[in-house]
Amino acid sequence: MTYKPLPKNLTIKQSGIEGLGLFSSVDYPPLSEFGISHIKDERFEGGYIRTPLGGFFNHSDAPNCEAYLDGDFIKLRSIKKILEGEELTVKYWLYEL
Repeated sequence: MTYKPLPKNLTIKQSGIEGLGLFSSVDYPPLSEFGISHIKDERFEGGYIRTPLGGFFNHSDAPNCEAYLDGDFIKLRSIKKILEGEELTVKYWLYEL
């Protein structure tokens, strides 16, 4: 089995929001699970370390995804339909803007 830092059908590209962003290469329905974006670890800023998934989504006041707590993890899932080529965005709450 080969390690893949991002879920299948997600890629990193230049963002119109800030720097690089996380983009979908297929359509996703609401409530699609993308995986773990952060793992609880008090040695890091905000008490979490980011995974590759958590390192590239950008903030939006009208996001199409949410980052939610699940035990010692923060996970990422869609809250709206995401179209092929669309950037995945989240309303940040872990770090101050």
